[in-house]
Amino acid sequence: MSLKLSEQERFRREALDELQQLGIDPYPAEEYSINTTAQEILEKYPEDEKAFQDVQVAGRLMGRRIMGSASFAELQDSSGRIQLYFNRDEICPGEDKTFYNTVFKRLLDIGDIIGVKGHVFVTKMGEVTIHVKEYKILCKSLRPLPVVKEKDGKVYDAFKDPEQRYRQRYLDLIVNPEIRDTFRQRARLIQSMRNFLLNKEYLEVETPVLQPIYGGAAARPFKTYHNTLDTTLYLRIANELYLKRLIVGGYDGVFEFAKDFRNEGMSRFHNPEFTQMELYVAWKDYRWMMDMVEEMVEKISLDMHGTTKVKVGENEIDFKRPWKRFTMYGAIEHFTGVDVSQMSEEEMRAAAREMGVETDETMGRGKIIDEIFGEKCEGLLIQPTFITDYPIEMSPLAKKHREMPGLVERFEAVCNGKEICNAFSELNDPVDQRARFEEQIELGRRGDPEAMVLDEDFLRAIEHGMPPTAGLGIGIDRLAMILTNSNSIQDVLFFPQMRPDKSSSAESETSDLGDAGIPDEWVPVFQKAGFTSAASLKDANPNKVFNQLCGLRKKLKLDMPAPKPEDVKQWIENVK
Repeated sequence: MSLKLSEQERFRREALDELQQLGIDPYPAEEYSINTTAQEILEKYPEDEKAFQDVQVAGRLMGRRIMGSASFAELQDSSGRIQLYFNRDEICPGEDKTFYNTVFKRLLDIGDIIGVKGHVFVTKMGEVTIHVKEYKILCKSLRPLPVVKEKDGKVYDAFKDPEQRYRQRYLDLIVNPEIRDTFRQRARLIQSMRNFLLNKEYLEVETPVLQPIYGGAAARPFKTYHNTLDTTLYLRIANELYLKRLIVGGYDGVFEFAKDFRNEGMSRFHNPEFTQMELYVAWKDYRWMMDMVEEMVEKISLDMHGTTKVKVGENEIDFKRPWKRFTMYGAIEHFTGVDVSQMSEEEMRAAAREMGVETDETMGRGKIIDEIFGEKCEGLLIQPTFITDYPIEMSPLAKKHREMPGLVERFEAVCNGKEICNAFSELNDPVDQRARFEEQIELGRRGDPEAMVLDEDFLRAIEHGMPPTAGLGIGIDRLAMILTNSNSIQDVLFFPQMRPDKSSSAESETSDLGDAGIPDEWVPVFQKAGFTSAASLKDANPNKVFNQLCGLRKKLKLDMPAPKPEDVKQWIENVK
């Protein structure tokens, strides 16, 4: 017995063979032209009745109600769903009714992709419907879709498990089509931002993803190897240092929508592969950049929603200018009552302990400040807020503050409790920059895995002279979460990084479950239930395991008798 093909999958392959025997190609190569969409029909009919007397649409079959010589079905295309009406004698005007009685009624399945031609009308129940004159199979589906049931306004068996949705995004988009709008909104966000920057005549550029020296942020990189060059390369953690080289080269403003990679933890706010937009503008400073960020994000919100007010969970966030502003030290004092501005590293470590913030010996003063702010302040900043004037230890690439010694000209924008952007008056003093890099090297020696490395070519570039410059990095994924009211970063990434699917890999591995007396045909079922080895059964409850096995037998439509409770108990006792 193999679990690779369920009963449903076997039936679909048998239908595929029968279609081919009837001379029907289930995967035709030629173009299938469409002249309208489900949404267009539903929006414009019957006001524009004449325009829909000869329609041709294509999509996925999502439901059928077969009633003898006439049937109804539901078609889903990229725009939405619409009802179809089939009449046997119109589909098959001659004596041969095979294309209705056999193909439509028996060999088509939910999930198959078809094209239909016909005209639009309204049923007695008032539903806009396509009266199908002819249909064509465009793609036979060999796997069943998750079945979502609805009764009395309640949805049952919805495809809502996050791990399944993220692993099989294609199914998520089919059975939860409202998810598609999240990604359309994300695309509108990027388009609005791009148009805003292009209208200011900044140049969109591309910089290397594979870098011999990673830099531009404090993060742990992914490492790879180039065989021909015989050298180690890194996936970029930021594109900052390359964009600054272009400012040195003479451009007044450059930006890039970049895929960056950081070998860090994963959470609902972090994915190891993420998108950010970085912008560098010559002759400007961080105060100018704050004003520009307010203007840009306000415009993006208006472009996406027609308002600056956005519902995010239980909060209503307003992106209307101006945004609130705190200094870094001021925010910590405001939310904790502790003034850390004059503390030494050891005094700050002690203050962190008193606040319940964990630190370790690898952390310098700047990292401790960052931990305190992250634990005690960041989560309380719901409305968009600028945090400005960071300690110099936290910002190796930012210019020293023009008025306050020990600080740099830097800001982050925080919204809904998370950072959405980071910006500096960029450090263009090559002597100071070298000293900052050397301080980072010392932190690396102390064990900080996120300390920056020294980039001699970048130093050589700014030794040629870089004009005063304002720089910005804005997280597209985080901003998309807020502007689409999404709870997790995985909800705004088509294909987020996932942990290995242990249930899938377990099925392909040799198992010792048979050593416990479990029959070969039941070993894959145990693996589906999460028991991948004999040891994993040691403390299992026999009654619970029995119920799991029976449930999986029914769910997977397995053609074999259910196990006996006493057999399951014996198998588990064999392990103990």
